[in-house]
Amino acid sequence: MAVDQLQSCDPADWPVAPGWQPLVEDFFTSAPGIRLLDFLHERLGAGAAIFPPQPLRALELTPPDDARVVILGQDPYHGRGQAEGLAFSVAPGVPLPPSLRNIFKELERDLGTPPPAFPQPGGSLVKWARNGVLLLNTCLTVEEGQPASHSGRGWEVLTDAVIRHVAQQPRPLVFMLWGAHAQSKRALIDAQRHCVLTANHPSPLSALRPPVPFIGCGHFSRARQWREQQAAS
Repeated sequence: MAVDQLQSCDPADWPVAPGWQPLVEDFFTSAPGIRLLDFLHERLGAGAAIFPPQPLRALELTPPDDARVVILGQDPYHGRGQAEGLAFSVAPGVPLPPSLRNIFKELERDLGTPPPAFPQPGGSLVKWARNGVLLLNTCLTVEEGQPASHSGRGWEVLTDAVIRHVAQQPRPLVFMLWGAHAQSKRALIDAQRHCVLTANHPSPLSALRPPVPFIGCGHFSRARQWREQQAAS
């Protein structure tokens, strides 16, 4: 099997930061977690190519105590070599998907931040993850060429628990909810304590459309301003 796809259904092979370990262990010993692992084992046994190779990488790179910003995605990219276990992020050297291209476009428009150099780091958001941006997909695996193929199989139980957990941290956070799917998780977040920013999904299909176009939403400058206010208070 190629190293760019899932090779093991044993969660022990999917490292996470210590702060996430109890939550992850509770999930994988629960009925939904056991059913999910059985499903993944069955699909791997059938020869399915499943991405990414490390489904819990967002929880490895961003401990709960370090999280400052949460960006929610839906499921991983389904093209070979793209997904690296972080929402919207692609492996270094991979051509930028349209949604990620629009994220960089808005970042440059809003803050003047130029797009990262290609091919290194290109579209890889590992640096963001290591600096407190939790890049969480709500479904954490997908099969090659089949978007949403693992949705509803149990990952959402875990990722909802992750959202709840990080939203209960003492420090107020910024949540960037782009598109209807991410916004469906608003009920898990106390908007009185946290900064919750909503806009259309950065996909070209919706990035320029009402009600809140992604291009022009100003989320990056608003997040920076809010965090500066929190630090000053």
